[in-house]
Amino acid sequence: MEILSDELLIDAYHAAIQLSLESEFIKLLAAEIKRRQINPDHYRITA
Repeated sequence: MEILSDELLIDAYHAAIQLSLESEFIKLLAAEIKRRQINPDHYRITA
């Protein structure tokens, strides 16, 4: 996860939700967002 930029992480999170991917994967992305203390509202959704 460390190799993903913050913006790509947010894009992946939104895309995973939009595509209804596995909830465990979405939780993993959300946990990484929380760990990095990222505010998703500061990023433009491109996915």
